[in-house]
Amino acid sequence: MTKEYTSFEEIDRHLKVLKLQREIDQESLKLHFHRAKVDLVPSKLLQGIGKTFTQKGILKNMLVTIVIEKVLGILRKKYQKQIQE
Repeated sequence: MTKEYTSFEEIDRHLKVLKLQREIDQESLKLHFHRAKVDLVPSKLLQGIGKTFTQKGILKNMLVTIVIEKVLGILRKKYQKQIQE
């Protein structure tokens, strides 16, 4: 897909547009890099993980699961002792 130009002015205009697009892309890349660098600080990572757990109820679900597993483990041991006696 080749563009045909009718004048040097068109070529110059297109080159200016491409140059501006490249500069915008470079600045965007710098911004994304800076944001990633800030977001990857260990304290920010822990904050993000904590927010994820509390917002979605994951922490509550994990705690309920752990408690249920402990209770079931205790009940199994008691049941097995009763069977053995």
